[in-house]
Parts: sequence; C-alpha cells; structure tokens
Amino acid sequence: MQSSATPYEERLTAPRSWWLISFLVGLAMALVLLPFGTLPLLGGLVGGTAVAAVMASSYGSLRIRVVGDSLIAGEARIPVTALGAMEVLDAEEARAWRTYKADTRAFLLLRSYIPTALKVEVTDPEDPTPYLYLSTRDPQRLAQALEAAREAVA
Repeated sequence: MQSSATPYEERLTAPRSWWLISFLVGLAMALVLLPFGTLPLLGGLVGGTAVAAVMASSYGSLRIRVVGDSLIAGEARIPVTALGAMEVLDAEEARAWRTYKADTRAFLLLRSYIPTALKVEVTDPEDPTPYLYLSTRDPQRLAQALEAAREAVA
C-alpha cells in the first residue's frame, strides 16, 4: 500500500454534549420504568444510556482519509485523479452549500455539528456526481493532503 506525501485522517466524532444527552436518555428511560420498581429503573438507566451512547458513537465514527492515491470519505473511495478544483468553505459558505446551493446529485458527507467543509469538484466524465461536500474540522489541511496525493500520483 502506497502512502500519500501528506497523510490525512480525521474522525468526525460526535460533540461532547451528545454524551450528556445519552445519559439524559437513560435517565428518561429510568423514569418511565420507575413505577415497575427499582430493578427495572436501573435496567432502564443502564440500557437507555447504553443504546443512546452506541447510537451517538456510531454516528460519530465516520472517517475521512487520504490513503495512497485515494480519498476515502465514509464508505466512498474516490481516486485523487478524478478530483478537480477544491474550495475551502467557512461556516457561512458551508451552510449555503448544504442548503440552497446544494446539487441533488452531489456526494454530501455532512455532520451538522461541524461548521466548516471542503467542496471538491469531480472531473471524471463517467461519474454523474458534480462535486463532493465533505464536513471537516480542518478543510485547509484536507485540501493540502489531496493536492499532495494528486502530485504524488502525477
């Protein structure tokens, strides 16, 4: 496996507040089961918290990686040779591209709790996808890693 000149990997983890919400879901479950006794109450607290935490963890386990000559975003794997111009999006511009400027054919890897993004054009004529919208905490570094991978392939 060949590695890119500027390796990049980012996990789009859920914010810390979601873990508090997971506990509050467990607490709500415990209160629902309160009339049935102490044991169901504890089961609701543990079970509800565990289920909510697993859901938060799975939603926040998405990764964006530049590996060798490919961009791996979630389950999508795109060769860097099929990628064109890149645009770093600040919070305001990123919101515009995920709402009223969005193209229904685009590949959107979004997480609402990440305000910035990178928009990458797809230049492959066989691919109907016009661009990739990737939520990322460090869009500039991702753009640099993609550019380095593209130069390494060329």
